[in-house]
Amino acid sequence: MLQRLQPNSPILQGNFGLERESLRINHRNKLAQTPHPTSLGNRSFHPYIQTDYSEPQLELITPVSHSTKEALRFLGAITDVASRSMEKSEYLWPLSMPPYITEEEIQIAALENDYEYQYRVSLGQRYGKLLQSMSGIHYNFELGKDLTQSLFEISDYEHFVTFRNDLYLKLAQNFLRYRWLLTYLYGASPLAEADFFKKPPSYPVRSLRNSSYGYVNADDVQISFSSLETYVTKLEDCVASGKLSAEKEFYSAVRLRGSQRNRDYLTKGIRYLEFRCFDLNPFEALAISQETLDTVHLFILALLWLDDLTDVDNQLAHAQVLNEQIALSHPLEELPETADVDSILIAMEHVIRHFQLDEYYRQLMETIRAAIADPSLTIGGQLHAHIENHSLESFGRKQGQLFHADAWSAPYALKGYENMELSTQMILFDAIQMGLNIEILDENDQFIKVWHTDHVELIKNGNMTSKDNYVVPLAMANKTVTKKILHGAGFPVPAGSEFRQKSEALRYFAQVRDKAIVVKPKSTNFGLGISIFQEPASLSDYDKALDIAFSEDSDVLVEEFIPGTEYRFFVLDGKCEAVLLRVAANVIGDGIHTIQELVDLKNQNPLRGREHRSPLEIIDLGDIELLMLEQQGYRPDTILAAGVKADLRGNSNISTGGDSIDVTETMDESYKQIAADMATAIGAWVCGVDLIIPDPNIPSTQDNPACTCIELNFNPSMYMHTYCHEGPGQIVTKKILLKLFPELA
Repeated sequence: MLQRLQPNSPILQGNFGLERESLRINHRNKLAQTPHPTSLGNRSFHPYIQTDYSEPQLELITPVSHSTKEALRFLGAITDVASRSMEKSEYLWPLSMPPYITEEEIQIAALENDYEYQYRVSLGQRYGKLLQSMSGIHYNFELGKDLTQSLFEISDYEHFVTFRNDLYLKLAQNFLRYRWLLTYLYGASPLAEADFFKKPPSYPVRSLRNSSYGYVNADDVQISFSSLETYVTKLEDCVASGKLSAEKEFYSAVRLRGSQRNRDYLTKGIRYLEFRCFDLNPFEALAISQETLDTVHLFILALLWLDDLTDVDNQLAHAQVLNEQIALSHPLEELPETADVDSILIAMEHVIRHFQLDEYYRQLMETIRAAIADPSLTIGGQLHAHIENHSLESFGRKQGQLFHADAWSAPYALKGYENMELSTQMILFDAIQMGLNIEILDENDQFIKVWHTDHVELIKNGNMTSKDNYVVPLAMANKTVTKKILHGAGFPVPAGSEFRQKSEALRYFAQVRDKAIVVKPKSTNFGLGISIFQEPASLSDYDKALDIAFSEDSDVLVEEFIPGTEYRFFVLDGKCEAVLLRVAANVIGDGIHTIQELVDLKNQNPLRGREHRSPLEIIDLGDIELLMLEQQGYRPDTILAAGVKADLRGNSNISTGGDSIDVTETMDESYKQIAADMATAIGAWVCGVDLIIPDPNIPSTQDNPACTCIELNFNPSMYMHTYCHEGPGQIVTKKILLKLFPELA
């Protein structure tokens, strides 16, 4: 049937999911004895981060993804969240086999569900708690809907469920027949630390976890894959006889998935398969690589291309013996002659050729063939070089701590999603941490869906939600409308005029020639196009400022300059949650470097980046900055004396290179209240309020507000309140989510 499909058929279409198990290790490089991190919310319903067998064993679960790339990307995000939700001194163990460990150290997961807890107790009694500390990765795969339908339509089957069951049963059979190749390529559990096994192998092997030493059922649990009916019946018999405590205790390298009860597959059908034979790859931060995911996908498709098994039980029994031989062979030993590697490789090549897959898949094949010819290129072969005194503890510590340090290298970002706006990354991080489901609806537009049970919320740009009336952001975007609303409510705003024509604005110069003024676009954000003249401007400078402002908008405001210090107040649902002092972009001389060089040096700060993907922005020497320097008598090649400050901007926006200082705890409550009242006056649920305060030590009163509002900001940046240049910082993204989902509070 595959040969009858057109080359452009959706052969690569599929759904993918990953489940990664890892142990938490403490600062003494021992199994962590701390509880499951409380910052991860309720693990009973957490969709992504749960507890496996023991309290320190995390299970990271990706949602269904339509590509291997997206599945791995999401695994990166939840690994990042998990790593930064643990105690900072803890890290994830990167190997399938644990460090030195004793039964007494292993605390069974303290789950609320008594059945799940008792199930784990019974597993410990049946297999021993030590065995439960092995960790791996499960690879979940569903053939694409269009691909499955195309195959059904050219088949002789009358019923789709029967066809799909046979399709997945064939995949499961051939997977068990050829999984030894995956054991060879990706086996990475060569040894156990002292006292783990009573009689361990005397030499390093390829994969203890994929051998009889691993997590396998007792010998009397024999489940046949010869037919679906036989599979279901045998499994039920083992549960009924007590050989298994539940159907899910069947630890095959492949599981049929899609229903809670296996018997339901007979009527409802198998939906997907779970492949459970993957050791953690300690050379990858996510424990599996993109190349491995795609190679396995190609391998699975080749299993369909291969002929059906003719004597299922006997052939799989022989395959099991071969897998055991390969798993317990030395990591640098070649495949045995009995391993029919050509059959599966040829099938993979046929899939590539028939469906005209691109060069990437041919390169994957070259990698496989190279590893078959040279076992040192396999993961097990590479890992063998790091064994010291029959131990991998030193290597495991090094790798685990390296990956953990990387997770904390940019704590403001979400791994894999760094191209998104920073406030959106932060809201995604907090949503994952809290146990909310997330879906990115439009990555370029920063549009996400967040839900818990049947409660769904849409969020755009981090804080634009259903809580805001549609017209309110439009009003805040229009500075003239904002001023009129605030003025009408009795709040102080700067005086000024609005112009649509530059000629009219130039004539207005006669009225402001002796005044300090601000020239700014009517409807822009992030401080774009603003020029500030704290001393009266020349006509030439005023003309340049108008050009800059008109380049951002068709309407321009010329307002009086209000002396004092500008503060950003973040208001949420009628309450001020954070206050920030923003210092305009500047450099301080050292008597050696030019202003241009000082800017370049300041831009090397790792907190500085572009397009709101870092807490601080790169400083540019554009038209506005050059005009600002000219007013101070400087040029980019000027060498400032030590300690002398050159201002590069008049506006203090972080988005234009400013520095952030958190003053939430020291700001007088009266100013927090007036900012909240201004947001309420315009009807904003979330709002950035920019106040000019001459002296914050003088409280604001109704008769003397002691401040002036120069702007209200819809969709205010949140990251600058959390990751500050100075001060403790305030977490506001989580407060947004708790307001949206009060049931999680």
